[in-house]
Amino acid sequence: MSRLESSCSDVSGATTEYVTMEIAGQLFGVPIVLVEDVFFPQSITPVPLSPDEVAGILNLRGKIVTAICMRTRLGLPATENLEGAMAIGVAHQNETYGLIIDKIGEVLRLPCEGLEATPSNLDSHWRMIAGGVHKLDGRLMVVLDVTKVLETGLQAAA
Repeated sequence: MSRLESSCSDVSGATTEYVTMEIAGQLFGVPIVLVEDVFFPQSITPVPLSPDEVAGILNLRGKIVTAICMRTRLGLPATENLEGAMAIGVAHQNETYGLIIDKIGEVLRLPCEGLEATPSNLDSHWRMIAGGVHKLDGRLMVVLDVTKVLETGLQAAA
C-alpha cells in the first residue's frame, strides 16, 4: 500500500492535504506528508552522464540533493533559466530529491473519495507518474506519485 493510499483509509469523510504546484500551467499535487521542504533551487551543479531529467545536484542546508527537472520528467521543454523556479524537497530510499517546478501553490485539504483513477487519455509521460486526479472548480489536479516520479526514469538510466 502506498503512502497515498494509506493516508486515505476506509474512514468515511477522510481527507488528504496536498501541496499544490504548477508545471507549464498544469496543476499538480503531492500529499503533504511526503514534502520535507519547499525552497528556491540555487547553484545547481550538473552531473555528467546523468539522465536528462536530472538537472544536477545542489547543497540544501549542508545536505546534497539531487535536483529533478519536472518539466523534462513530464516530457515538456525545459526552461533555460531557473530564475523564479521553486523546488519541493522529498525523500526516497534515504536520499533527498528536489523536484524543480515552475510555481508553488497552496495547501489543499481534499476528500479522499474525490480522488479518481488516472484518466487513460492522459499523456503517457504523465500517466506513468500519476497517482490519480482530483476534479476541482474548472481545473484538474494531477496527483503525483513521488515513488513513480523518482523510480521510473532514474532506474532506466542506472
